[in-house]
Amino acid sequence: MAEEIFNDDDIALGVEDFDSEEEYKLHCLKHSTSHIMAAAVQQMFPAVKFGIGPPIKNGFYYDMDLPRPLTPEDLEEIERRMKQIVKDGYEFQRENWEKEKALEFFGAKDQSYKLELINGIPGESVSTYKIGDFTDLCAGPHVRRTSQCKHFKLTSIAGAYWRGSEKNPMLQRIYGTVWPTKEQLEEYLHNIEEAKKRDHRKLGKELELFMLHEWAPGATFWLPKGTLVYNTLQAKMRRLLVKNGYQEVKAPLLANEQLFKTSGHWQHYKEDMFVVPDEEAKQEEKENAEFALKPMNCPEAMLIFGAKKRSYRELPLRLAEQSVLHRNERAGALSGLTRVRQFAQDDAHIFVTENQIGDEVNRLLKLVSRVYKAFDMSFRFVLSTRNEEKFMGDVAVWNSAEAMLREVLEQNHLEYKVANGDAAFYGPKIDQMVQDSLKREHQLGTIQLDFQQPSNFSLTYMNEHNTESRPVVIHRAIYGSFERFIAILIEHYAGAFPVWLAPVQVKVLSISEKTKEYAEKVYQRLFDEDLRVELDIRDDKIGAKIRDAQLEKIPYMLVVGPKEAENNAVAVRSRSKGDEGAVALEEFVARLKSEADFEF
Repeated sequence: MAEEIFNDDDIALGVEDFDSEEEYKLHCLKHSTSHIMAAAVQQMFPAVKFGIGPPIKNGFYYDMDLPRPLTPEDLEEIERRMKQIVKDGYEFQRENWEKEKALEFFGAKDQSYKLELINGIPGESVSTYKIGDFTDLCAGPHVRRTSQCKHFKLTSIAGAYWRGSEKNPMLQRIYGTVWPTKEQLEEYLHNIEEAKKRDHRKLGKELELFMLHEWAPGATFWLPKGTLVYNTLQAKMRRLLVKNGYQEVKAPLLANEQLFKTSGHWQHYKEDMFVVPDEEAKQEEKENAEFALKPMNCPEAMLIFGAKKRSYRELPLRLAEQSVLHRNERAGALSGLTRVRQFAQDDAHIFVTENQIGDEVNRLLKLVSRVYKAFDMSFRFVLSTRNEEKFMGDVAVWNSAEAMLREVLEQNHLEYKVANGDAAFYGPKIDQMVQDSLKREHQLGTIQLDFQQPSNFSLTYMNEHNTESRPVVIHRAIYGSFERFIAILIEHYAGAFPVWLAPVQVKVLSISEKTKEYAEKVYQRLFDEDLRVELDIRDDKIGAKIRDAQLEKIPYMLVVGPKEAENNAVAVRSRSKGDEGAVALEEFVARLKSEADFEF
Protein backbone atom coordinates (compact mmCIF):
# COMPACT_ATOMS: atom_id res chain seq x y z
CA MET A 1 0.00 0.00 0.00
CA ALA A 2 2.83 2.43 0.79
CA GLU A 3 4.19 2.19 -2.78
CA GLU A 4 0.81 3.33 -4.16
CA ILE A 5 0.35 6.23 -1.74
CA PHE A 6 3.68 7.84 -0.96
CA ASN A 7 6.53 9.23 -2.94
CA ASP A 8 9.30 6.66 -3.18
CA ASP A 9 11.70 8.97 -1.35
CA ASP A 10 9.18 9.58 1.42
CA ILE A 11 8.68 5.95 2.42
CA ALA A 12 11.97 6.12 4.28
CA LEU A 13 11.24 9.49 5.89
CA GLY A 14 10.09 8.76 9.40
CA VAL A 15 7.69 5.89 8.81
CA GLU A 16 9.38 4.06 11.66
CA ASP A 17 8.20 6.81 14.05
CA PHE A 18 4.55 5.76 13.64
CA ASP A 19 2.65 2.88 15.19
CA SER A 20 1.04 1.81 11.94
CA GLU A 21 1.04 2.53 8.24
CA GLU A 22 -2.48 3.97 8.60
CA GLU A 23 -1.25 6.50 11.14
CA TYR A 24 1.65 7.35 8.80
CA LYS A 25 -0.76 7.72 5.87
CA LEU A 26 -2.97 10.13 7.82
CA HIS A 27 0.07 12.17 8.84
CA CYS A 28 1.10 12.48 5.20
CA LEU A 29 -2.43 13.44 4.12
CA LYS A 30 -2.52 16.24 6.68
CA HIS A 31 0.95 17.48 5.82
CA SER A 32 0.22 17.41 2.09
CA THR A 33 -3.12 19.21 2.45
CA SER A 34 -1.44 22.04 4.37
CA HIS A 35 0.76 22.56 1.27
CA ILE A 36 -2.29 22.52 -0.98
CA MET A 37 -3.90 25.16 1.23
CA ALA A 38 -0.75 27.31 1.10
CA ALA A 39 -0.68 27.02 -2.69
CA ALA A 40 -4.31 28.19 -2.86
CA VAL A 41 -3.58 31.14 -0.56
CA GLN A 42 -0.61 32.13 -2.72
CA GLN A 43 -2.93 32.27 -5.73
CA MET A 44 -5.18 34.72 -3.87
CA PHE A 45 -2.42 36.72 -2.16
CA PRO A 46 0.82 36.62 -4.21
CA ALA A 47 2.60 38.74 -1.56
CA VAL A 48 1.90 36.25 1.26
CA LYS A 49 4.81 35.33 3.50
CA PHE A 50 4.68 31.78 4.81
CA GLY A 51 5.64 30.59 8.28
CA ILE A 52 5.15 26.90 9.07
CA GLY A 53 2.36 24.46 8.19
CA PRO A 54 2.56 21.25 10.20
CA PRO A 55 0.13 18.37 10.67
CA ILE A 56 -1.51 18.29 14.11
CA LYS A 57 -3.69 15.82 15.99
CA ASN A 58 -6.92 16.19 14.01
CA GLY A 59 -5.77 18.13 10.99
CA PHE A 60 -3.26 20.77 10.00
CA TYR A 61 -2.62 24.49 10.00
CA TYR A 62 -0.46 27.04 8.24
CA ASP A 63 0.79 30.35 9.67
CA MET A 64 0.90 33.19 7.18
CA ASP A 65 1.71 36.90 7.02
CA LEU A 66 -1.07 38.34 4.84
CA PRO A 67 -1.83 41.87 3.57
CA ARG A 68 -5.24 41.92 5.27
CA PRO A 69 -7.27 39.99 7.83
CA LEU A 70 -8.99 36.89 6.49
CA THR A 71 -12.77 36.50 6.58
CA PRO A 72 -15.00 33.40 6.59
CA GLU A 73 -15.73 34.16 2.93
CA ASP A 74 -12.00 33.90 2.22
CA LEU A 75 -12.01 30.34 3.55
CA GLU A 76 -14.70 29.43 1.04
CA GLU A 77 -12.57 30.82 -1.81
CA ILE A 78 -9.45 29.08 -0.51
CA GLU A 79 -11.37 25.80 -0.38
CA ARG A 80 -12.59 26.30 -3.96
CA ARG A 81 -9.04 26.80 -5.18
CA MET A 82 -7.80 23.83 -3.13
CA LYS A 83 -10.38 21.59 -4.80
CA GLN A 84 -9.04 22.62 -8.19
CA ILE A 85 -5.46 21.86 -7.13
CA VAL A 86 -6.64 18.45 -5.89
CA LYS A 87 -8.47 17.85 -9.18
CA ASP A 88 -5.34 18.76 -11.17
CA GLY A 89 -3.50 15.89 -9.48
CA TYR A 90 -0.09 17.53 -9.18
CA GLU A 91 2.74 15.28 -8.08
CA PHE A 92 4.62 16.20 -4.90
CA GLN A 93 8.14 16.63 -6.24
CA ARG A 94 10.94 16.49 -3.69
CA GLU A 95 14.39 18.02 -4.27
CA ASN A 96 17.45 18.50 -2.11
CA TRP A 97 19.00 21.94 -2.46
CA GLU A 98 22.21 23.41 -1.19
CA LYS A 99 21.41 26.04 1.44
CA GLU A 100 22.84 28.76 -0.79
CA LYS A 101 20.33 27.91 -3.53
CA ALA A 102 17.45 27.78 -1.03
CA LEU A 103 18.39 31.16 0.46
CA GLU A 104 18.58 32.68 -3.02
CA PHE A 105 15.23 31.18 -4.09
CA PHE A 106 13.21 32.13 -1.02
CA GLY A 107 15.02 35.46 -0.70
CA ALA A 108 13.96 36.41 -4.21
CA LYS A 109 10.35 35.73 -3.18
CA ASP A 110 10.74 37.86 -0.03
CA GLN A 111 9.99 34.84 2.19
CA SER A 112 11.74 36.15 5.33
CA TYR A 113 10.32 33.48 7.66
CA LYS A 114 11.59 30.72 5.39
CA LEU A 115 15.04 32.34 5.35
CA GLU A 116 15.07 32.26 9.16
CA LEU A 117 14.12 28.59 9.11
CA ILE A 118 16.79 27.72 6.54
CA ASN A 119 19.49 29.41 8.59
CA GLY A 120 18.42 27.39 11.62
CA ILE A 121 18.58 24.00 9.89
CA PRO A 122 21.82 22.09 10.58
CA GLY A 123 23.88 20.79 7.68
CA GLU A 124 24.61 22.16 4.22
CA SER A 125 21.40 21.23 2.41
CA VAL A 126 17.63 21.41 2.78
CA SER A 127 14.71 19.68 1.06
CA THR A 128 11.86 21.31 -0.85
CA TYR A 129 8.55 20.12 -2.30
CA LYS A 130 6.80 21.43 -5.37
CA ILE A 131 3.18 21.09 -6.52
CA GLY A 132 2.34 23.02 -9.68
CA ASP A 133 3.71 26.57 -9.29
CA PHE A 134 4.10 26.32 -5.51
CA THR A 135 7.42 25.38 -3.91
CA ASP A 136 7.85 25.09 -0.15
CA LEU A 137 10.69 24.41 2.24
CA CYS A 138 9.80 21.07 3.82
CA ALA A 139 11.34 17.89 5.20
CA GLY A 140 8.31 15.78 4.21
CA PRO A 141 6.81 13.26 4.08
CA HIS A 142 3.94 13.66 1.59
CA VAL A 143 1.51 11.62 -0.45
CA ARG A 144 2.25 11.03 -4.13
CA ARG A 145 -0.33 13.35 -5.73
CA THR A 146 -2.65 16.17 -4.68
CA SER A 147 -5.61 14.10 -5.94
CA GLN A 148 -5.28 11.90 -2.86
CA CYS A 149 -6.27 14.79 -0.55
CA LYS A 150 -9.94 14.98 -1.56
CA HIS A 151 -11.71 14.86 1.77
CA PHE A 152 -10.81 18.08 3.56
CA LYS A 153 -12.43 21.06 5.23
CA LEU A 154 -11.03 24.38 6.46
CA THR A 155 -12.35 24.91 9.97
CA SER A 156 -11.20 28.21 11.47
CA ILE A 157 -8.91 31.27 11.49
CA ALA A 158 -6.82 32.33 14.47
CA GLY A 159 -3.89 34.54 15.36
CA ALA A 160 -0.48 33.12 16.24
CA TYR A 161 2.82 34.77 17.08
CA TRP A 162 5.71 33.65 14.91
CA ARG A 163 7.45 30.85 16.77
CA GLY A 164 5.09 31.37 19.70
CA SER A 165 6.85 34.47 21.02
CA GLU A 166 4.96 37.66 21.84
CA LYS A 167 8.07 39.57 20.72
CA ASN A 168 7.55 38.34 17.15
CA PRO A 169 5.01 39.40 14.50
CA MET A 170 1.44 38.19 14.75
CA LEU A 171 0.55 35.87 11.85
CA GLN A 172 -2.79 34.50 10.70
CA ARG A 173 -3.30 30.78 11.19
CA ILE A 174 -5.72 28.77 9.06
CA TYR A 175 -6.83 25.43 10.51
CA GLY A 176 -8.18 22.54 8.50
CA THR A 177 -8.81 18.82 8.64
CA VAL A 178 -8.47 16.00 6.12
CA TRP A 179 -9.38 12.31 6.22
CA PRO A 180 -8.86 9.27 3.99
CA THR A 181 -12.60 8.88 3.27
CA LYS A 182 -15.64 11.10 2.93
CA GLU A 183 -17.36 9.15 5.73
CA GLN A 184 -14.49 9.82 8.15
CA LEU A 185 -14.53 13.52 7.31
CA GLU A 186 -18.29 13.76 7.84
CA GLU A 187 -18.04 11.88 11.14
CA TYR A 188 -15.29 14.21 12.34
CA LEU A 189 -17.22 17.34 11.36
CA HIS A 190 -20.34 15.96 13.04
CA ASN A 191 -18.36 15.35 16.21
CA ILE A 192 -16.99 18.89 16.10
CA GLU A 193 -20.53 20.31 16.00
CA GLU A 194 -21.62 17.91 18.70
CA ALA A 195 -18.66 18.98 20.84
CA LYS A 196 -19.84 22.60 20.65
CA LYS A 197 -23.26 21.55 21.98
CA ARG A 198 -21.61 19.50 24.73
CA ASP A 199 -19.06 22.12 25.79
CA HIS A 200 -18.78 21.68 29.56
CA ARG A 201 -18.70 25.44 30.09
CA LYS A 202 -22.02 25.81 28.28
CA LEU A 203 -23.70 22.81 29.92
CA GLY A 204 -22.19 23.60 33.31
CA LYS A 205 -24.01 26.91 33.27
CA GLU A 206 -27.28 25.57 31.83
CA LEU A 207 -27.42 22.67 34.31
CA GLU A 208 -26.28 24.88 37.22
CA LEU A 209 -23.28 22.69 38.04
CA PHE A 210 -20.56 25.29 38.50
CA MET A 211 -19.63 28.89 37.86
CA LEU A 212 -16.44 30.85 37.26
CA HIS A 213 -15.71 34.43 38.30
CA GLU A 214 -13.03 36.91 37.29
CA TRP A 215 -12.25 37.61 40.94
CA ALA A 216 -11.04 34.02 41.40
CA PRO A 217 -9.39 33.15 38.07
CA GLY A 218 -8.70 29.47 37.59
CA ALA A 219 -10.79 28.44 40.61
CA THR A 220 -14.22 26.82 40.43
CA PHE A 221 -17.36 27.77 42.33
CA TRP A 222 -19.18 24.45 42.66
CA LEU A 223 -22.93 25.02 42.82
CA PRO A 224 -25.17 22.59 44.76
CA LYS A 225 -25.76 20.21 41.84
CA GLY A 226 -22.13 20.24 40.76
CA THR A 227 -21.04 19.68 44.35
CA LEU A 228 -23.20 16.56 44.43
CA VAL A 229 -21.43 15.23 41.33
CA TYR A 230 -18.02 16.11 42.79
CA ASN A 231 -18.75 14.54 46.17
CA THR A 232 -20.25 11.42 44.58
CA LEU A 233 -17.10 10.81 42.53
CA GLN A 234 -14.95 11.35 45.61
CA ALA A 235 -17.06 9.00 47.73
CA LYS A 236 -17.13 6.23 45.10
CA MET A 237 -13.35 6.39 44.74
CA ARG A 238 -12.84 6.41 48.51
CA ARG A 239 -14.92 3.25 48.94
CA LEU A 240 -13.10 1.53 46.09
CA LEU A 241 -9.71 2.36 47.56
CA VAL A 242 -10.58 1.24 51.09
CA LYS A 243 -11.57 -2.13 49.65
CA ASN A 244 -8.21 -2.26 47.89
CA GLY A 245 -6.01 -1.66 50.89
CA TYR A 246 -5.54 2.12 50.79
CA GLN A 247 -5.40 4.46 53.76
CA GLU A 248 -6.46 8.06 53.27
CA VAL A 249 -4.31 10.93 54.54
CA LYS A 250 -4.67 14.69 54.47
CA ALA A 251 -1.58 16.90 54.50
CA PRO A 252 -1.20 20.70 54.85
CA LEU A 253 -1.92 22.94 51.86
CA LEU A 254 0.87 25.38 52.82
CA ALA A 255 4.45 24.29 53.47
CA ASN A 256 7.85 25.85 53.96
CA GLU A 257 10.15 26.16 50.98
CA GLN A 258 12.51 23.61 52.55
CA LEU A 259 10.03 20.84 51.72
CA PHE A 260 10.10 21.74 48.05
CA LYS A 261 13.85 22.25 48.02
CA THR A 262 14.26 18.72 49.33
CA SER A 263 11.87 17.31 46.74
CA GLY A 264 13.50 19.32 43.94
CA HIS A 265 10.36 21.24 43.02
CA TRP A 266 11.74 24.55 44.28
CA GLN A 267 14.59 24.33 41.82
CA HIS A 268 12.57 23.03 38.86
CA TYR A 269 8.95 24.10 39.44
CA LYS A 270 8.95 27.28 41.53
CA GLU A 271 7.63 29.55 38.77
CA ASP A 272 4.48 27.40 38.63
CA MET A 273 3.87 27.64 42.38
CA PHE A 274 2.06 30.21 44.50
CA VAL A 275 4.74 31.49 46.89
CA VAL A 276 3.80 33.15 50.18
CA PRO A 277 6.54 35.09 52.01
CA ASP A 278 6.94 34.87 55.79
CA GLU A 279 7.38 38.60 56.40
CA GLU A 280 8.53 38.18 60.02
CA ALA A 281 11.21 35.66 59.05
CA LYS A 282 12.34 37.91 56.19
CA GLN A 283 12.73 40.89 58.50
CA GLU A 284 14.88 38.75 60.78
CA GLU A 285 16.81 37.60 57.70
CA LYS A 286 16.18 33.97 58.45
CA GLU A 287 16.74 31.24 55.89
CA ASN A 288 13.78 29.50 54.27
CA ALA A 289 11.57 32.53 54.77
CA GLU A 290 9.05 31.58 52.10
CA PHE A 291 6.13 29.19 52.01
CA ALA A 292 4.19 27.81 49.05
CA LEU A 293 0.78 26.32 48.35
CA LYS A 294 1.48 22.74 47.40
CA PRO A 295 1.19 21.97 43.66
CA MET A 296 1.23 18.20 44.22
CA ASN A 297 0.88 15.78 47.12
CA CYS A 298 4.03 13.69 46.77
CA PRO A 299 6.53 15.69 48.88
CA GLU A 300 4.29 15.51 51.96
CA ALA A 301 3.57 11.83 51.35
CA MET A 302 7.34 11.32 51.70
CA LEU A 303 7.26 13.09 55.07
CA ILE A 304 4.42 10.86 56.25
CA PHE A 305 6.33 7.71 55.29
CA GLY A 306 9.49 9.01 56.96
CA ALA A 307 7.76 10.01 60.19
CA LYS A 308 8.59 6.68 61.80
CA LYS A 309 10.68 3.57 61.29
CA ARG A 310 9.09 1.26 58.72
CA SER A 311 9.30 -2.49 58.25
CA TYR A 312 9.06 -4.47 55.03
CA ARG A 313 5.95 -6.04 56.59
CA GLU A 314 4.13 -2.69 56.13
CA LEU A 315 4.76 -2.67 52.39
CA PRO A 316 3.04 -2.03 50.09
CA LEU A 317 1.92 1.05 52.01
CA ARG A 318 -0.84 2.74 49.99
CA LEU A 319 -1.53 6.35 50.95
CA ALA A 320 -4.42 8.09 49.17
CA GLU A 321 -5.16 11.82 49.28
CA GLN A 322 -7.78 14.13 47.75
CA SER A 323 -6.48 17.46 49.08
CA VAL A 324 -6.70 20.78 47.24
CA LEU A 325 -3.71 21.71 45.06
CA HIS A 326 -2.65 24.99 43.46
CA ARG A 327 -0.59 25.64 40.34
CA ASN A 328 0.17 29.09 39.02
CA GLU A 329 -1.03 28.60 35.45
CA ARG A 330 -0.74 31.56 33.09
CA ALA A 331 -3.98 33.52 32.80
CA GLY A 332 -4.12 32.98 29.04
CA ALA A 333 -3.95 29.21 29.47
CA LEU A 334 -6.95 28.95 31.81
CA SER A 335 -9.95 27.19 30.27
CA GLY A 336 -13.14 26.18 32.08
CA LEU A 337 -12.50 23.14 34.25
CA THR A 338 -9.82 21.67 32.00
CA ARG A 339 -7.06 24.14 32.88
CA VAL A 340 -7.35 25.64 36.35
CA ARG A 341 -5.22 26.94 39.19
CA GLN A 342 -7.06 25.22 42.05
CA PHE A 343 -7.98 21.54 41.83
CA ALA A 344 -7.86 18.19 43.58
CA GLN A 345 -6.73 14.76 42.40
CA ASP A 346 -7.67 11.20 43.29
CA ASP A 347 -4.03 10.89 44.21
CA ALA A 348 -2.10 8.04 45.81
CA HIS A 349 1.49 7.19 46.66
CA ILE A 350 2.33 3.56 47.12
CA PHE A 351 5.56 2.60 48.84
CA VAL A 352 6.87 -0.78 47.70
CA THR A 353 9.99 -2.89 47.57
CA GLU A 354 11.55 -3.39 44.14
CA ASN A 355 10.28 -6.97 44.15
CA GLN A 356 6.70 -5.76 44.66
CA ILE A 357 6.59 -3.41 41.65
CA GLY A 358 5.21 -5.97 39.19
CA ASP A 359 2.40 -7.21 41.43
CA GLU A 360 1.38 -3.70 42.49
CA VAL A 361 1.26 -2.36 38.94
CA ASN A 362 -0.81 -5.39 37.98
CA ARG A 363 -3.30 -4.49 40.74
CA LEU A 364 -3.35 -0.88 39.56
CA LEU A 365 -4.06 -1.74 35.94
CA LYS A 366 -7.02 -3.86 36.99
CA LEU A 367 -8.25 -1.00 39.19
CA VAL A 368 -7.93 1.48 36.35
CA SER A 369 -9.77 -0.79 33.92
CA ARG A 370 -12.55 -1.29 36.43
CA VAL A 371 -13.11 2.46 36.81
CA TYR A 372 -13.01 3.44 33.14
CA LYS A 373 -15.32 0.61 32.10
CA ALA A 374 -17.86 1.95 34.60
CA PHE A 375 -18.05 5.15 32.55
CA ASP A 376 -18.27 3.24 29.26
CA MET A 377 -14.98 4.70 28.10
CA SER A 378 -12.53 2.82 25.92
CA PHE A 379 -8.91 3.24 26.89
CA ARG A 380 -5.34 2.40 26.06
CA PHE A 381 -2.00 2.95 27.72
CA VAL A 382 1.31 4.59 26.85
CA LEU A 383 4.52 3.22 28.33
CA SER A 384 7.14 5.97 28.63
CA THR A 385 10.74 4.77 28.80
CA ARG A 386 14.03 6.29 29.90
CA ASN A 387 15.40 9.40 28.26
CA GLU A 388 19.04 8.46 27.77
CA GLU A 389 20.19 12.06 28.20
CA LYS A 390 18.04 12.93 31.20
CA PHE A 391 17.51 10.36 33.91
CA MET A 392 18.61 9.70 37.47
CA GLY A 393 19.46 6.40 39.07
CA ASP A 394 20.94 3.10 37.98
CA VAL A 395 20.44 1.89 34.40
CA ALA A 396 19.95 -1.69 35.54
CA VAL A 397 17.11 -0.64 37.87
CA TRP A 398 15.50 1.34 35.05
CA ASN A 399 15.76 -1.59 32.65
CA SER A 400 14.22 -3.90 35.22
CA ALA A 401 11.39 -1.46 36.00
CA GLU A 402 10.58 -0.88 32.32
CA ALA A 403 10.55 -4.63 31.73
CA MET A 404 8.16 -5.09 34.66
CA LEU A 405 5.76 -2.45 33.34
CA ARG A 406 5.83 -3.92 29.84
CA GLU A 407 5.30 -7.44 31.14
CA VAL A 408 2.30 -6.45 33.27
CA LEU A 409 0.66 -4.62 30.36
CA GLU A 410 1.05 -7.66 28.16
CA GLN A 411 -0.13 -10.08 30.85
CA ASN A 412 -3.35 -8.07 31.10
CA HIS A 413 -3.76 -8.02 27.28
CA LEU A 414 -3.96 -4.23 27.35
CA GLU A 415 -3.45 -2.10 24.26
CA TYR A 416 -0.44 0.18 24.65
CA LYS A 417 2.21 2.03 22.72
CA VAL A 418 5.75 2.85 23.74
CA ALA A 419 6.92 6.47 23.96
CA ASN A 420 10.67 6.07 23.96
CA GLY A 421 12.46 8.71 26.01
CA ASP A 422 9.28 10.30 27.41
CA ALA A 423 9.65 9.11 31.00
CA ALA A 424 10.16 11.57 33.83
CA PHE A 425 13.77 11.82 35.00
CA TYR A 426 13.04 9.78 38.11
CA GLY A 427 11.33 6.71 36.65
CA PRO A 428 9.27 5.12 33.84
CA LYS A 429 5.52 5.49 33.72
CA ILE A 430 2.27 4.26 32.19
CA ASP A 431 -0.14 7.01 31.13
CA GLN A 432 -3.83 6.23 30.79
CA MET A 433 -5.41 7.43 27.52
CA VAL A 434 -9.22 7.45 27.59
CA GLN A 435 -11.57 7.93 24.62
CA ASP A 436 -14.89 9.68 25.15
CA SER A 437 -18.16 9.26 23.25
CA LEU A 438 -16.97 11.69 20.55
CA LYS A 439 -13.81 9.61 20.03
CA ARG A 440 -11.60 12.31 21.55
CA GLU A 441 -8.67 11.01 23.53
CA HIS A 442 -7.75 12.37 26.96
CA GLN A 443 -4.74 11.59 29.11
CA LEU A 444 -6.28 11.15 32.55
CA GLY A 445 -4.32 9.20 35.10
CA THR A 446 -0.82 7.84 35.39
CA ILE A 447 1.14 5.04 37.04
CA GLN A 448 4.63 6.34 37.63
CA LEU A 449 7.63 4.69 39.25
CA ASP A 450 9.84 6.97 41.31
CA PHE A 451 13.31 6.01 42.52
CA GLN A 452 14.42 9.58 43.21
CA GLN A 453 12.06 11.06 45.83
CA PRO A 454 12.74 8.31 48.40
CA SER A 455 16.44 9.13 48.01
CA ASN A 456 15.85 12.89 48.28
CA PHE A 457 14.04 12.36 51.59
CA SER A 458 16.40 9.58 52.80
CA LEU A 459 13.50 7.14 53.18
CA THR A 460 14.27 3.63 54.34
CA TYR A 461 12.59 0.53 55.70
CA MET A 462 13.99 -2.46 57.56
CA ASN A 463 14.10 -5.42 55.19
CA GLU A 464 13.76 -9.11 56.02
CA HIS A 465 17.50 -9.24 56.80
CA ASN A 466 17.09 -6.47 59.38
CA THR A 467 19.09 -3.99 57.32
CA GLU A 468 17.95 -0.75 55.74
CA SER A 469 16.62 -0.66 52.17
CA ARG A 470 15.28 2.16 50.02
CA PRO A 471 11.59 1.91 48.98
CA VAL A 472 10.29 2.68 45.52
CA VAL A 473 7.27 5.00 45.23
CA ILE A 474 4.47 4.50 42.72
CA HIS A 475 2.63 7.75 42.00
CA ARG A 476 -0.80 7.02 40.64
CA ALA A 477 -4.03 8.77 39.71
CA ILE A 478 -7.10 7.36 37.95
CA TYR A 479 -9.50 10.26 37.47
CA GLY A 480 -6.59 12.68 37.28
CA SER A 481 -7.96 15.96 38.60
CA PHE A 482 -11.60 15.98 39.64
CA GLU A 483 -12.16 19.25 37.80
CA ARG A 484 -10.86 18.02 34.46
CA PHE A 485 -12.50 14.62 34.85
CA ILE A 486 -15.89 16.21 35.51
CA ALA A 487 -15.44 18.43 32.43
CA ILE A 488 -14.76 15.30 30.36
CA LEU A 489 -17.77 13.50 31.88
CA ILE A 490 -20.11 16.43 31.19
CA GLU A 491 -19.13 16.31 27.51
CA HIS A 492 -18.97 12.50 27.37
CA TYR A 493 -22.56 12.21 28.64
CA ALA A 494 -23.76 15.53 27.13
CA GLY A 495 -24.81 16.43 30.67
CA ALA A 496 -27.08 13.36 30.95
CA PHE A 497 -25.29 11.62 33.82
CA PRO A 498 -26.12 8.02 34.74
CA VAL A 499 -28.55 7.62 37.61
CA TRP A 500 -25.89 6.99 40.26
CA LEU A 501 -24.03 10.20 39.34
CA ALA A 502 -26.93 12.50 38.39
CA PRO A 503 -27.30 15.42 40.84
CA VAL A 504 -31.09 14.96 40.64
CA GLN A 505 -32.11 11.36 40.04
CA VAL A 506 -35.87 11.81 39.89
CA LYS A 507 -38.38 14.62 39.82
CA VAL A 508 -41.97 14.32 41.01
CA LEU A 509 -44.48 16.31 38.91
CA SER A 510 -48.04 16.96 40.01
CA ILE A 511 -50.70 17.20 37.31
CA SER A 512 -52.83 19.66 39.29
CA GLU A 513 -53.46 21.20 42.69
CA LYS A 514 -55.67 18.19 43.52
CA THR A 515 -52.66 15.84 43.56
CA LYS A 516 -50.24 18.19 45.30
CA GLU A 517 -50.54 16.32 48.60
CA TYR A 518 -49.88 12.93 46.98
CA ALA A 519 -46.92 14.35 45.06
CA GLU A 520 -45.45 15.50 48.37
CA LYS A 521 -45.97 12.01 49.78
CA VAL A 522 -44.12 10.44 46.83
CA TYR A 523 -41.31 12.97 47.21
CA GLN A 524 -40.93 12.20 50.92
CA ARG A 525 -40.87 8.44 50.27
CA LEU A 526 -38.00 8.81 47.82
CA PHE A 527 -36.20 11.34 50.03
CA ASP A 528 -36.37 8.96 52.99
CA GLU A 529 -34.45 6.38 50.90
CA ASP A 530 -31.61 8.91 50.42
CA LEU A 531 -32.46 9.27 46.75
CA ARG A 532 -31.79 12.65 45.12
CA VAL A 533 -35.29 13.89 44.38
CA GLU A 534 -36.95 17.19 43.54
CA LEU A 535 -40.61 18.21 43.65
CA ASP A 536 -42.47 20.34 41.10
CA ILE A 537 -45.95 21.25 42.32
CA ARG A 538 -46.18 24.60 40.52
CA ASP A 539 -49.54 25.68 39.21
CA ASP A 540 -48.49 25.05 35.62
CA LYS A 541 -49.31 22.69 32.77
CA ILE A 542 -47.81 19.21 33.08
CA GLY A 543 -46.29 19.54 29.60
CA ALA A 544 -44.28 22.56 30.73
CA LYS A 545 -43.10 20.71 33.84
CA ILE A 546 -41.99 17.71 31.77
CA ARG A 547 -40.18 19.95 29.31
CA ASP A 548 -38.31 21.71 32.14
CA ALA A 549 -37.24 18.40 33.66
CA GLN A 550 -36.05 17.18 30.25
CA LEU A 551 -33.91 20.30 29.82
CA GLU A 552 -32.40 19.57 33.22
CA LYS A 553 -31.51 16.06 31.89
CA ILE A 554 -33.05 14.34 34.92
CA PRO A 555 -33.08 10.54 34.50
CA TYR A 556 -36.66 9.99 35.75
CA MET A 557 -39.85 12.00 35.99
CA LEU A 558 -42.79 10.75 38.02
CA VAL A 559 -46.10 12.19 36.89
CA VAL A 560 -48.83 11.90 39.52
CA GLY A 561 -52.52 12.58 38.98
CA PRO A 562 -55.77 11.41 40.62
CA LYS A 563 -55.46 7.90 39.18
CA GLU A 564 -51.90 7.44 40.52
CA ALA A 565 -52.95 8.83 43.91
CA GLU A 566 -55.85 6.41 44.11
CA ASN A 567 -53.61 3.39 43.30
CA ASN A 568 -50.50 4.48 45.22
CA ALA A 569 -48.66 4.47 41.90
CA VAL A 570 -46.55 6.76 39.71
CA ALA A 571 -46.52 7.31 35.94
CA VAL A 572 -42.87 6.91 34.94
CA ARG A 573 -41.16 8.91 32.23
CA SER A 574 -37.50 8.10 31.71
CA ARG A 575 -34.89 10.21 29.98
CA SER A 576 -33.97 7.37 27.64
CA LYS A 577 -37.31 5.65 26.94
CA GLY A 578 -39.95 8.33 27.40
CA ASP A 579 -43.37 7.32 28.76
CA GLU A 580 -43.10 3.93 30.50
CA GLY A 581 -46.57 3.88 32.01
CA ALA A 582 -47.78 3.53 35.57
CA VAL A 583 -46.10 1.32 38.19
CA ALA A 584 -46.60 0.86 41.92
CA LEU A 585 -44.71 3.43 43.97
CA GLU A 586 -42.80 0.80 45.95
CA GLU A 587 -41.82 -1.00 42.74
CA PHE A 588 -40.29 2.20 41.38
CA VAL A 589 -38.53 2.95 44.67
CA ALA A 590 -36.87 -0.48 44.53
CA ARG A 591 -35.91 0.05 40.88
CA LEU A 592 -34.35 3.46 41.48
CA LYS A 593 -32.49 2.29 44.57
CA SER A 594 -31.03 -0.55 42.53
CA GLU A 595 -29.81 1.81 39.80
CA ALA A 596 -28.49 4.35 42.28
CA ASP A 597 -26.67 1.76 44.37
CA PHE A 598 -23.58 1.72 42.17
CA GLU A 599 -20.07 0.67 43.09
CA PHE A 600 -16.99 0.41 40.91
